[in-house]
Amino acid sequence: MERQGVKVDIDFLKEYSNQLLGQVRTVQAAIFSDAGGVFNIASAQQVGKILFEQLKLSDKPKKTKTGQYQTDEETLNSLLGKHPIVQNIMDFRALQKLKSTYVDALPLLVDVNTGRVHTHFNQAVAATGRLSSQNPNLQNIPIRTELGREIRKAFVSKGADTTLLSLDYSQIELRIIAHISGDPGMQEAFQQGIDIHTATAAKVWGVAIDDVDKEMRRKAKTVNFGIIYGISAFGLSQRVGISRGEAKEIIENYFKQFGGIKRYMDETVNKARENGYVETILGRRRYMRDINSANAVMRGFSERNAINAPIQGSAADMIKVAMIHIHNWLNDEKLKTRMILQVHDELLFDVPNDELDLVEAKIKYLMENSMPLSIPVVVESGTGNNWLEAH
Repeated sequence: MERQGVKVDIDFLKEYSNQLLGQVRTVQAAIFSDAGGVFNIASAQQVGKILFEQLKLSDKPKKTKTGQYQTDEETLNSLLGKHPIVQNIMDFRALQKLKSTYVDALPLLVDVNTGRVHTHFNQAVAATGRLSSQNPNLQNIPIRTELGREIRKAFVSKGADTTLLSLDYSQIELRIIAHISGDPGMQEAFQQGIDIHTATAAKVWGVAIDDVDKEMRRKAKTVNFGIIYGISAFGLSQRVGISRGEAKEIIENYFKQFGGIKRYMDETVNKARENGYVETILGRRRYMRDINSANAVMRGFSERNAINAPIQGSAADMIKVAMIHIHNWLNDEKLKTRMILQVHDELLFDVPNDELDLVEAKIKYLMENSMPLSIPVVVESGTGNNWLEAH
């Protein structure tokens, strides 16, 4: 993958940079209008004075150790709705980051000989066992916002006769926790092909599948993924905008309905305390130095890692095993398809059009069967001339 690299459309990035610059200027003008004058939006100190001294958006604004007003993302989120300038400042920062960190930086990283970006993959940096990427980090290309996703249009197939193929494990961490924990409720949902977040909502709120609304599903989705990372009632309340009491009740109901998950969490922490480590499905260990620490904060952090490591680590094992099988098959069949990128649970390939049908079906099979679980493993695939289309 490092040698192959990914082709980048520099002309698209230049055009997109100009588009973002126009949006930056529009938002900047709105901010100056809101503030009643010009100031340096990139200066946290000046932003703080505008928000808290001029506009007085908080009675008790938090300050940094150096005495400056805090204007980080968490602070701005807490001020949303109090004045239009807050959202505009957040938009300005997001646009500037997209433009400078990705859109303007990527063309400078293209190899002049190949016309491609060649990242470096680290195999033994992430404690979970996942691959990490650097110089540049292609695993960090934005995906959460529409403007961020547009950057993926710049990553293209190497020629008119090839197509990008993306294959992505669907909800793999939840499937792994269902497998490891043996929880019958969660396993049943996956066995029957029911949307896991809808199934969770139905159990937690005690309603029929058909009676689950969008708001219930949204909260259940946050709980499902949050449980893996040891989410608290406070954390859940902050993420989904509910009271701490309601969040506490949701988590308690979750554990009543999915007792196998709670049992897995407790047993895993206890084993980590006894052994000093946890293991993935394939037996790869992660040592927990602070699992018996007298410091409650350090101990709690280690306990959450003990719960999460076998899940994330097993997902990492699964995709690595799949990559080996895929690489061997492509070589054995003497195909021209090339694996060019791995982003967590996704693999990206540059595929000659005449190989596409064969390759897509075979790679999907190899990924879904690289490490069989007690519940179905599902891989979703897509194709396109660029990464955004394929994903």
